[in-house]
Amino acid sequence: MIGQSAVIFGANGGIGSAVADALAADSRFDKIIRFSRSEKSPLPVDITSEKSIEEAAIWLQDQNITPSIVFVATGLLHDHSKGPEKNFRQLDADWLLKSYQVNAVGPALIAKYFLPLMVRKEAIRFAVLSARVGSISDNHLGGWYGYRAAKAGLNMMIRNLSIEWSRKNDRSIIVALHPGTVDTALSKPFQSNVPHEKLFDSNRAAQQLVDVLDALRPADSGKIFAWDGAEIQP
Repeated sequence: MIGQSAVIFGANGGIGSAVADALAADSRFDKIIRFSRSEKSPLPVDITSEKSIEEAAIWLQDQNITPSIVFVATGLLHDHSKGPEKNFRQLDADWLLKSYQVNAVGPALIAKYFLPLMVRKEAIRFAVLSARVGSISDNHLGGWYGYRAAKAGLNMMIRNLSIEWSRKNDRSIIVALHPGTVDTALSKPFQSNVPHEKLFDSNRAAQQLVDVLDALRPADSGKIFAWDGAEIQP
């Protein structure tokens, strides 16, 4: 279908910007809406603010844009003062809540306001960036309490959304995607032990994610997929 529209959240970040560029280069799409906190965004969007997300949805509706793809490329692993916990003694209530708000609540609220704006009778794709470390069954190292728990919560949100939205559009595909380790500010402090061939630049990572998303079918909705198309168990 030609003339499709895509909405990207976190479009000022490494992966989000590259995903937006990859979709812009796809002839199927004629409108790419790039939301972020940046002034370059149609209007600045803070995913920790439900009002901000709602205002973005109202703006999109006012533009008469009906997206077939919504891609949420936001996330929080560390900031200038805090990083992922190495052990339970480092647990901090405020940091745990902040991680959950950014990594799980924000994407869920985007779904709340943007799924109703998406194409109803055609195949749609709603994707969020998750992480392999959010898999409970794959956790053999421990640590990173807040990030792991928030991504696990996000994966459950995606599962719930896929079940509910399939009743409105049985061609919908709502998934979580693991990009691998990408050379961005989020992963920068944790790249030292990553093999060179497993550290992806943003453009390669984005194209891999777009290719995976494009290959998925409604039966895949509610699941978690890695950059190579392999399903990750919850």
